[in-house]
Amino acid sequence: MLLHHVVNSLGWPDLRPLQRAALAPVARGDDALLLAATAGGKTEAAIFPLLTRMAGERWGGTSLIYLCPLKALLNNLLPRLERYAGWLGRSVALWHGDVSATARRRTLWERPDILLTTPESIESMLVSANVDHRMFLTGVRAVVVDEVHAFAGDDRGWHLLALLERLTRLAGHPLQRVGLSATVGNPDQLLRWLQGAGADSRPGVVVAPSRPTEGALSASRQPPGQVELDYVGSLANAAVVIAALHRGEKRLVFCESRQTVEELAQLLRERGVTTFLSHASLSLDERRRAEQAFAEARDCVIVSTSTLELGIDVGDLDRVVQVDSPSTVASFLQRLGRSGRRPGSSRNCLILCRSATELTRAAALLSLWGEGWVEPVLPPPEPRHIVAQQMLALCLQEGRVGSRLWAQAWNGLAPFDHTAQPVVRHLTEEGYLDSDGGLMFIGTQAERRFGRRHFMELTAVFTGPPEFTVLHGRQEIGRIDPSLLTEEVRGDRRLLLGGRSWRVTYVDWRRRRCFVEPADGGGRARWTSQGWLGSSFPLTRAMREVLLGNDPPVRLTTRSASRLATIREERSSLVHPGGTCVVRSRGDLHWWTWAGLRGNATLAATLGEVVDPSQRFDDCAIRLRRDVTRDQWRAVVATTGDQLCLPDIDRRAVAGLKFGAALPERLAAATLAARLADLKAAAAVLAEPVRFTDLGR
Repeated sequence: MLLHHVVNSLGWPDLRPLQRAALAPVARGDDALLLAATAGGKTEAAIFPLLTRMAGERWGGTSLIYLCPLKALLNNLLPRLERYAGWLGRSVALWHGDVSATARRRTLWERPDILLTTPESIESMLVSANVDHRMFLTGVRAVVVDEVHAFAGDDRGWHLLALLERLTRLAGHPLQRVGLSATVGNPDQLLRWLQGAGADSRPGVVVAPSRPTEGALSASRQPPGQVELDYVGSLANAAVVIAALHRGEKRLVFCESRQTVEELAQLLRERGVTTFLSHASLSLDERRRAEQAFAEARDCVIVSTSTLELGIDVGDLDRVVQVDSPSTVASFLQRLGRSGRRPGSSRNCLILCRSATELTRAAALLSLWGEGWVEPVLPPPEPRHIVAQQMLALCLQEGRVGSRLWAQAWNGLAPFDHTAQPVVRHLTEEGYLDSDGGLMFIGTQAERRFGRRHFMELTAVFTGPPEFTVLHGRQEIGRIDPSLLTEEVRGDRRLLLGGRSWRVTYVDWRRRRCFVEPADGGGRARWTSQGWLGSSFPLTRAMREVLLGNDPPVRLTTRSASRLATIREERSSLVHPGGTCVVRSRGDLHWWTWAGLRGNATLAATLGEVVDPSQRFDDCAIRLRRDVTRDQWRAVVATTGDQLCLPDIDRRAVAGLKFGAALPERLAAATLAARLADLKAAAAVLAEPVRFTDLGR
């Protein structure tokens, strides 16, 4: 039946290579990680064999859960999966924070065969008094995790793994786990991570037409795709280039911040370009209208953050443009993969850099890409705060949990096993958990700290800064940073949101609402950025290689080639092929390590005797004390040996760790320190020779 519809309803003469390769292992129940480029048919590679299992084994009730990191991606997938499931008389439903209460009640009653949702919504079901999770979720047989790399690299991945183990306990049997990804540098390791507690007992397979390289690099080669690197010097110049090039075509422009998206969109509109926007602080309706209009238009531009990096369909694209360097090779691959989907077209990307640093970083990233290198996806270490969250969530789910049996809920998966005993002890001592007769349950401190809105704060492990909702009449436009409403201004207070300027008419401070009306111009945009730990050691080292003369295997415009030559001349004293450089200039002393931000944080903590007391450092260099001599330097480095130190953690950072309040302060600080450190990079830098240079005044 399914084959009939693939041939006749879809009109496909054959399956794609990934889909053919995935059929047998997924259909027999193996865990799998399916890898292919963007638009490579990964969804069908997972769903077709799982639907075959569902029909052949007569699964009943809600038996397949499809998890995505973004609600917009779930919305986009719904019509496609409804069509596939409908061929076999099966049903699909959507469940996330934007789905109405009425639709959720209908889903609980009808128990669809496939549920499209997020990990946060699964947690909400498990802890909610309004959902009979035992009845609704006991029949689950398999889970698909789309864009699995987007989970695995941060705390949402730990939350996901913990939830999968709790679902396994609820179902009473192992769940087949199928991950989908386009860009992974360590696929075998990622598959074992996804398998969780069953990694050593269940069969698993990586299915990929071609596998990326991580670590040792292959010989440099020209990779597929038409990529061009340009230097424009300012956002205004970037707008000029985008407006002038490829008129009559559909262009997707990626920016690295919401503020840049807003400012570029305004500049493009001023030049008469039909422009749409997409970023996380725009309202859902605003994003949907923009994405729908963009999908139906031709001569237009949509400016976006990473919200359109993943598999959301915005129609056929002609061009991809990137303003400044993406943060990772994996991100660049995702964005490049948004183009070249039509027959006869090729993947393409134009990168427009505004500064010397961004041009150097972009050239370095493209060099790594040209060598076939992709970052490994690694879970953040020591997630003690997620252990605390999971203990509280388990007690909400079960009501009461045995004080000696709680670790069984995660089937022995570390760090949710008995190694978490210090965290559980602290939760009990501080009143987050109470106990009676060998049973633990939610305590008064947890109710005070996390109990608002039926413990909704416990359902998500990520947090964002407080933002104000912006309303024009009853229409929500989006959300802004509150600092825009508190700083002193002359005249009207004006905001830039949705690519348009707005005049603030009233602020409801209690409800965090801001009312506006259209303005002619002068709006400002700003958001607090979170979560980026600078450039990695490999990327920063590739930047050094660019300064030493390495060019990426892409087309360099005359402007970018000329600017790179100037940058290399200006920074020639900061790089050396044989090691690192300590440079004195105008009285200041800097150690140019090219170790990445985390590597330099580790080195600054380790060599405290010679580092400036402010411990100022960035991706590339550490500021040293002005009075340090060459002999003092060598003596301190010689006595360090292998005794690397974790970075110092500001108490304000500990206060910002979600669920950090449920940990002893020393454990919360240790968690953040482990995440800011890069011991491997620090050790590699300390083992290199150091060249001392005095540039004078």
